[in-house]
This record gives sequence, C-alpha cells and structure tokens, in this order.
Amino acid sequence: MARSIGDLAATILHSPGTQKSNRRTGQPVRRNSYAVGERERRLWRPIADGKCRNARRWIGAVMRAARRFERESMEAGKRNGALGHIGLEVLEELFRLVDYRTGRLDPAVATIAANIRRSYKAVHAALKRLAAAGFLEWIRRTEQTDNEGEFGPQVRQISNAYGFRLPKRVAKMVRQILGNAPPPQDALWRRDEHAAETNAMLLSVSAVEAFDASIDVDGELGTALRNLAQAVDNANFLEGENPGAKG
Repeated sequence: MARSIGDLAATILHSPGTQKSNRRTGQPVRRNSYAVGERERRLWRPIADGKCRNARRWIGAVMRAARRFERESMEAGKRNGALGHIGLEVLEELFRLVDYRTGRLDPAVATIAANIRRSYKAVHAALKRLAAAGFLEWIRRTEQTDNEGEFGPQVRQISNAYGFRLPKRVAKMVRQILGNAPPPQDALWRRDEHAAETNAMLLSVSAVEAFDASIDVDGELGTALRNLAQAVDNANFLEGENPGAKG
C-alpha cells in the first residue's frame, strides 16, 4: 500500500536510529551548544604542570602581563583599555576558581558576578572582552533533564566551560617574567646604554677621585694607596691619557 510523504517523515523522525539527532525538545538552549562532557577536553588543561606552587607562579606572571597589556592598550583620555578593570577582576577570579590539576573551569556568570560584587551584565561584557583579546575561550553546554519530551529526554542550558589562552604578546611577557626567555630588544638596548654610561663615567674619573670616593683607609696604608693612585694619574697624564684632566 502506498504511504504518504507525511507518514514516511513521521516514521523517520520516530525511528530509534534518528531520534537523538532529530529530537525537538522546545527548551530554551543557545545555538552551538554541546552536551556536557563532549568537548571540555579541548579547553581544559592543567595549569602549569598542575602543581599548586608552579600554577600560582604562572598565574601571577599572567596577571602582571595582563595589567601591562591593559595599560598599553589604553587610549589617551580613556579609563579602560582592551580588558577594562572589571575584565582584570574577572580574569583574576577565574584563576582563583580553576582546578590547577585538571584545568576544569565552569562557573556560572552569576557566580562570578556575586564573588567579585559586580553586575551580571558587567561580568558578561568583561568575559566577551577577555575572549576578544585572546585571553579566554568557552563552549556553551547543555545537559539532559529527567523530563521526557516527544522525541526523547529534554535538555537545558548549563554554565559554559572556559579555557585560558594567551595572546602572543602576553605569552612573551609571561616567559620574560618567569625568566624562560631572553629580554626583548628594547631591554637589551637599555642595558647596553646603562653599561656605556657607566663606563664613560669611570673613564672621566681620575684614580685619585675614584680612591677618595670608594676607599676609606686611614693611616700609613691609606696614604700609600692614595700616593699609588696619584702615581697612576701622573703616568696617564704623561702619556696624554689623563681621564681626570680638565680643559
């Protein structure tokens, strides 16, 4: 007997092999949400090596770098940069909540807001800024309820799963803070400039001046050492290399 298209469609939708992927529960879940336990492993990783001391050291370095990132991204006349002061508070709170050993991090936005005494709206906006700047990413999640719908168990939205990320600039700052990378070129330049200035200063000082400034010896030994310094200056003067010569 011939069957209508409607009958065939109903059979397909209610068949056991297609029930899960085609069910409609009517629950208010967000687009691009995933079942709990399905994708968290893509985000959650141990902090540092999972050891408390190392994790805290790494987190401290990240927060220092994040504050510098915030200052450097702040435009003239503006009170906030790319993260904002609430963004820094949220990031610090997430570091407080994360499980160092597993990297698990899935607090509700309302929980974060209550902990740092900010509004839900302010925390939600801060999370978006952290993600846009490259510090954070998340996945939306759902879980099954005990209620049976027309096509199977109904689902509900639950808290997001979060994972930390670092922008390249910030990752470089963190390595420098932790001492695992060479200093940047501007730091090398400042170091070389300081060394050159120090060397120039030393060359401009006579042996006697250096003796008077750095050696405090009385009596015959002091007199002998100062005479030796004077002899060095005299020798340099005769050779035309007196560093303390004036005029």
